[in-house]
Amino acid sequence: MKHFIQSIILASIALYGNAQTTTSTCSNDSHYVPTAENIKARNNFSDSRFGIFLHWGIYSTFAQGEWFLNYGPNKDEYAKAADAFYPHRFDAEKWISAIKASGAKYICFTTRHHDGFSMWDTKQSDYNIMHTPYGKDVVRQLADACHKQNIGLHLYYSHIDWTREDYPAGRTGNTTGKDPKKADWNHYYKFMNAQLTELLTKYGKVDGIWFDGWWDHDEDSVPFNWQLSEQYRMIHSLQPACIIGNNHHQTPFEGEDMQMFERDIPGENKSGLSGQSISQLPLETCQTMNGMWGYKIKDQDYKSPKELIRLLVRTAAKGANLLLNIGPQPNGELPATALDRLSDMGKWLNSKAGESIYATVRGNINVGDSIVSTMGKGKNAPLYIHVLSDTVPSSVTLPIKSKIKNAVNLENGNKIKYQRNGKAGTISFMTDRQDNDNTDYIIKVEF
Repeated sequence: MKHFIQSIILASIALYGNAQTTTSTCSNDSHYVPTAENIKARNNFSDSRFGIFLHWGIYSTFAQGEWFLNYGPNKDEYAKAADAFYPHRFDAEKWISAIKASGAKYICFTTRHHDGFSMWDTKQSDYNIMHTPYGKDVVRQLADACHKQNIGLHLYYSHIDWTREDYPAGRTGNTTGKDPKKADWNHYYKFMNAQLTELLTKYGKVDGIWFDGWWDHDEDSVPFNWQLSEQYRMIHSLQPACIIGNNHHQTPFEGEDMQMFERDIPGENKSGLSGQSISQLPLETCQTMNGMWGYKIKDQDYKSPKELIRLLVRTAAKGANLLLNIGPQPNGELPATALDRLSDMGKWLNSKAGESIYATVRGNINVGDSIVSTMGKGKNAPLYIHVLSDTVPSSVTLPIKSKIKNAVNLENGNKIKYQRNGKAGTISFMTDRQDNDNTDYIIKVEF
């Protein structure tokens, strides 16, 4: 088996590691046609609606967030943290059990972030988890736990590296002590593809690859060629059902299978990173539970359960998944507050409310952020009206022209009276609950 995997890696490097750099961002010399299994994987991904992002690496030992290296430390001094990385309380089964109980259907784990440290047993560099006092393959443990508990496995992979001399540095990572004269893109590109091949051949089914870092060269005077098309073809050749996404904040490129929005719900641009147009691909919003992606000891400003549930609802109402981030602690535990939030979301999703989130599409009723909607699939599918006000009004009037068969409070099944308002083309629903502590009052409407 070992020799078979090595032969695959060498073949991948031969096929995809020697392309010459040009001025284009992503070559379109052949149009990408997704396989039937990839289309099925896209649909399953969209149906899942909720995933958990996990930003974890040696940066957690500094407790200053995942970008700590970018803000002054020398790369060689920073790398010494690997000699002290011993997450003795890490238990992949417990992590995935808590995530599954939250109602999340997949994880996305940072296999290698911008600091270049690999969290698996890679043969391409000694700068990895096996060369720490811990000495165990984290990706292996998470992959096994995900496969055992039927949780999807997505792997984050950084296109940039603040420590390797061969990566041609862009607008970040320029204070780490790298020698820019040693940059060698072709060598670095081969390294990346060899690592990706390891991840896609040694850890079973991988549901997605989540790229990051394209923006590092978005201000170059001459467009930087990341050779994405060749890399995407390699990934699809190894695992055709693996969906590819790239956090480039642009309209999706050729070969990508999903589109993500960083810290924004599709159609919004509150963070300034999501002004791109919305594609027809599956959509995903990534957002933090508190303020940071990686663990930061001072960041205890967690969003409330109500805020997180409403974020999930508003995301689903735009036809997108929510990828909610947790920054695990350096000892290997998920923060206690994060676990509490997972539990709270699980109680809500595993109640009748989950029906209005999973396997739904965007609804056609939206009144700002206070009233949004999701819909089931198929002919005469139900409409789920989500009232996100703290106080539920005595009636809700909405523009609905279709003939209604039935309307109920999804939480308790009570029938809700409704009245059509003549030529106005609206219907008023008389709510059966008015209180001052509402999270999401859901009206299920059948046609």
